[in-house]
Amino acid sequence: MRQITVLLVVRVVLIKNGTAQSLTKDRNVSFPELASKYGYTAQLYDAFTEDGYILRLFRIPGPRKVPILLMHGILDSANSWIIRGNMSLAITLANQGYDVWLGNCRGNRYSRRHIYLDPNVDDDFWDFSFHEYGFYDLAAIIDTVLYITGADRLDAIGHSQGTTMFYVLGSTRPEYNQKVNVLVSLAPVCYLQNVPPPLKTIIQYSPIIYNLATSLRVQEVFKENPVMKKTLKALCMNPLIGYSICIMDTVFPITGYDEEELETSVVPVLFDNFPTATSVKNLYHFAQVSYRRQFARFDYGPDRNLDMYGYPIPPKYELENVKMRVALFVGENDFVSTVEDVAILKQYLPNVVQHLVIPRRKMNHVDFVWGLHMNEYLYPYIFDVLKTYESESVLSISSSSNAIWTDRPKI
Repeated sequence: MRQITVLLVVRVVLIKNGTAQSLTKDRNVSFPELASKYGYTAQLYDAFTEDGYILRLFRIPGPRKVPILLMHGILDSANSWIIRGNMSLAITLANQGYDVWLGNCRGNRYSRRHIYLDPNVDDDFWDFSFHEYGFYDLAAIIDTVLYITGADRLDAIGHSQGTTMFYVLGSTRPEYNQKVNVLVSLAPVCYLQNVPPPLKTIIQYSPIIYNLATSLRVQEVFKENPVMKKTLKALCMNPLIGYSICIMDTVFPITGYDEEELETSVVPVLFDNFPTATSVKNLYHFAQVSYRRQFARFDYGPDRNLDMYGYPIPPKYELENVKMRVALFVGENDFVSTVEDVAILKQYLPNVVQHLVIPRRKMNHVDFVWGLHMNEYLYPYIFDVLKTYESESVLSISSSSNAIWTDRPKI
């Protein structure tokens, strides 16, 4: 296993409070501008992965000693944690004095950079799935956060795919379990055996779709193409048909229905920020997890599997190695992270400190990050977990040696 070599922060940019202009519905707003709108200065950092990707990190500094890292879901970015403004989790944590860090995975709107690959030209840039998100991206992000802050561990909150990468990292690089004080898993995705249609139907046809995309050399999904974005926004922001077509007929059948928490007025903001790009391979890897009924590495077929793994079938992720504390929060009305599949996950994780089906019966997959009243039905449970393990983490930091950080640059 190669040693992580890049912990270098190459750029820090400060967006001062109050400098953002008025945000209009049809504007593609950046995370720093959103943070500024809600009264905070955002710091920007670059983290480098072992395999050459350059990932953008955002930070809203706070006085608490233990940093907290938020990792977004599929087709998403750090913006997902802040688009609800003062009710968003990023701002709520900042208001509580947390040192908030937000990661962006390779390929999304903030992380389309590589040391030598061009995402618009080189197909190899898109040769990744959630395995690389966990094994490379999350490792680099965690190490960079700890390097900058001088902490020896952090708290973490992941949503959907943002939880999957922690299970990958903890199982393949067990040393990282010691760097995570507690992981709050919102709508965890690890097993996808009980998803209903239409997602189940799409998964069943995924081998055909993947082979077709491969033959056409389509590597990127939801490419950051202004024409496509403008067309999508024009359709979804149409006051007569936008909500019906883009939410009721597209989002809710996959995530679970909850129109009370995703109201009409938020749609323009939502589609300014979602979806963002990922790889076709990533989507297909999740589909494989579902129809193969195993949380395992990417299946290339017997011949290439032998070259890649030494076995004709891809190896399973050894979840018994995921020793970090994990709190599992699931929605009863979630069509992606189902109650049944999270129960399977719980059986394999050795250190589950809480397993909760959110009492709100209509809780769906996106209510965890976009819900109108998250502060009422979700945040109290998150803060209970963070506070339960807060004293242990602070004690660990105060008693650890700081010698390793003596040459840390002053930022």
